[in-house]
Amino acid sequence: MDAQELTQAAKAAGADVFGVADIERFDELAPEAHPRTIFPETRSVVVVGRRIPRGALRGVEEGTNFTNYALYGADWLDNRFTSLTTIQVAERLEDHGWEAVPLPNLPPEVPSMGVAVRPGAVAPNVLLAADDAAVRAGLGEIGTVGVLLTPEFGPRQRIQIILTDAEIEPTPLVTEPIWPPGKTCEGFCPLGAIGPVSERVICGKTMPVAAIDHAKCRRCKNGASPNRHHPAGKPDRLAAVCVRSCIDVLEREGRIGNTFALAFRQREPWTLTPDFDPYRV
Repeated sequence: MDAQELTQAAKAAGADVFGVADIERFDELAPEAHPRTIFPETRSVVVVGRRIPRGALRGVEEGTNFTNYALYGADWLDNRFTSLTTIQVAERLEDHGWEAVPLPNLPPEVPSMGVAVRPGAVAPNVLLAADDAAVRAGLGEIGTVGVLLTPEFGPRQRIQIILTDAEIEPTPLVTEPIWPPGKTCEGFCPLGAIGPVSERVICGKTMPVAAIDHAKCRRCKNGASPNRHHPAGKPDRLAAVCVRSCIDVLEREGRIGNTFALAFRQREPWTLTPDFDPYRV
C-alpha cells in the first residue's frame, strides 16, 4: 500500500504522529515480543498516536487539578480518541484488501495468561512494547528519562499499533537526538527514582537511557499513576514531575516542534513527598 496515502488517511483520522516499520526491523526480538507471534503474516508495523494537549498537564504542574489530565491526557485520550484513530487506519487498510490487527498500548510486563494452544506457539498473552515499536517505526527515541520522545511533541503522545500484511514503505529512523546530548535528568525526581544512565540499542539506534526504580514511581504523588490496564504494568509517568521537567528542558532548548507563546514551566513545580496524606489535616 502507498505510504503517502496511508499517512494522509491517518492524519484525516486525527493522528498527530505516524510511522511504519517493516517487519525486518523486529528481527532481533524474541518470539514472545515479536509482532509475527501475534500475526505470522505481518509485513509492516504501523504506529499511530495523538498528542497529549499541553494544557491537560497544567493542573498537575500547578497541583490544582489532576482530573483533566486523567481524562484528556490518559484514559479518554488513549481508550477513546486514539483508539478511534487506530481503528479508522485499520479499516482503511482492510478496505484495500490488507488484514490489519489493531493493538492497544497494553503493558508487556503482564504475565502470560495461559498455555500455548498449538505446538510450537508462544503461550498467550503476547504483548508488544509500544515505545520500542515506535522507535522502530521512526517516530522518535527513548529519552534519557525513559519514555518515548518525538521530534514534534517530546513525551506528549499516546500511541497504538497496527500489524498488517501490506508492504508499506518504512519511515526512516530518527537519527538526530531529541534529548540534548550530554544533558542528564538527575534531580528531576524528588524520590530519587532516576538511576544511572546506560546505552539502549533499538534497531541499531543507540540512546542513553536512565534506569528507573518503578517501585518508587508507584509511591509518587507528583503526577505518576498506576498502570490503567494491569497492576503488573509500569506506572504511567507521562504526567509525573520527572517527565514534566523533561518537557521544560525540551521546550527551553528548542528541541521540539510544537511551540507555545509562554514557557510551560512558569514557577517551581508542585511536589509532594510519598508520605503525604491529603485527608490528614
